[in-house]
Amino acid sequence: MDPYKYRPSSAFNSPFFTTNSGAPVWNNNSSLTVGSRGPILLEDYHVVEKLANFDRERIPERVVHARGASAKGFFEVTHDVSHLTCADFLRAPGVQTPLIVRFSTVIHERGSPETLRDPRGFAVKFYTREGNFDLVGNNFPVFFIRDGMKFPDMVHSLKPNPKSHIQENWRILDFFSHHPESLHMFTFLFDDVGVPLNYRHMDGSGVHTYTLINKAGKAHYVKFHWRPTCGVKCLLEDEAVSVGGANHSHATQDLYDSIAAGNYPEWKLFIQTMDPDHENQFDFDPLDVTKTWPEDIFPLQPVGRMVLNKNIDNFFAENEQLAFCPAIIVPGIYYSDDKLLQTRIFSYADTQRHRLGPNYLLLPVNAPKCAHHNNHHEGFMNFLHRDEEVNYFPSRYDPVRHAEKYPIPPSICTGRRERCIIEKENNFKQPGERYRSFSQDRQERFIRRWVEALSDPRITHEIRGIWFSYWSQCDKSLGQKLASRLNVKAHM
Repeated sequence: MDPYKYRPSSAFNSPFFTTNSGAPVWNNNSSLTVGSRGPILLEDYHVVEKLANFDRERIPERVVHARGASAKGFFEVTHDVSHLTCADFLRAPGVQTPLIVRFSTVIHERGSPETLRDPRGFAVKFYTREGNFDLVGNNFPVFFIRDGMKFPDMVHSLKPNPKSHIQENWRILDFFSHHPESLHMFTFLFDDVGVPLNYRHMDGSGVHTYTLINKAGKAHYVKFHWRPTCGVKCLLEDEAVSVGGANHSHATQDLYDSIAAGNYPEWKLFIQTMDPDHENQFDFDPLDVTKTWPEDIFPLQPVGRMVLNKNIDNFFAENEQLAFCPAIIVPGIYYSDDKLLQTRIFSYADTQRHRLGPNYLLLPVNAPKCAHHNNHHEGFMNFLHRDEEVNYFPSRYDPVRHAEKYPIPPSICTGRRERCIIEKENNFKQPGERYRSFSQDRQERFIRRWVEALSDPRITHEIRGIWFSYWSQCDKSLGQKLASRLNVKAHM
């Protein structure tokens, strides 16, 4: 057999996973990290290849967050947090910073109704004096998975069936039956908050754990939370059908009309902070994106307010071309070893370079408002007029110099190269606590939505049994009620 001859598609039916070059993959679930918690190593070719391929699956529509609406405004510091961070835009109460926000649905296509049950994206671009800061999150404080290695698989399961182009519960519940860390996220998605009334009446969250660093170099873990001043409101199923049937763009129109009428949406920004020296004192990993930090231990601290007081001028230029990336930070704010955040640092910028081009940060909506200088010359769609003769660094002919050094986390990275799951999974405690916090009628709606999802005729007895087991470990009565409604004997 000629080894260089093209092989038909049947050649792809390997009994084991491989890279694009055919190398066998022995672990397609965990990124290569320093120790069990990270950070992730750039030498993990498999995760880079997997994410890079995934980032290029759709053109030109976003793979996720395709349906969205944007607005402009400002952020104003209301409380002094200079003891926690040296970030310039947080330097003192009263400081204002211009910004742009994009709200979105996550899974569904660009023309889909805004009343579908789906997480909502909540992304804020601060145009600070020290460059842009992209706080890219959702309306829920947790996520489905904790390792970015699984992100392409997760999205594939949530997207329509590639054969029929229909979103189907059996595919979703099959995939997540392998990932019990998703239970906490499902207590949000299948809860009433799974369909917000509109973009103005929903919370926002940075989701990930970041790091704040002050001038002395002291680091604190931080979580960011947005709370709307007009309160959180949601649509129940019959209301969503009524609203969505009348207007597929109801949330976009509500945002636009509210700002045009002078009814400016406003959110308060709060943070939770934790000393990294204390991170091992809890029964969960604080960097695990499927967990929240208990507010009785880590109270919400007020920081400032965001006001959206100007509509965008052009939908394509300031919404479709608007691009975010969690890697875009400013001095005083840094990443953590959160495994999902670590992969998003690479993946978000990579997908924007594919969707918009390598110079997407030159587009006016994405470009910093402060003075900036680099040697990134040429490339596709580079429209800057530059007449300098020196495009390298350093040079005695160019006065550009390094900026003043700013602190980064001082923690030491040590450990073996490993592909593994974090030690403190604790997948069931927080979902159970959240379910028990619901009122009785809210619990009933949650159960009804799960009964409907598990009633998909293609879901096997094995998969149903796994979900009964998962929910029983969260709350015994919840698992029993689900089994009873579906006339299945639950093995608890």
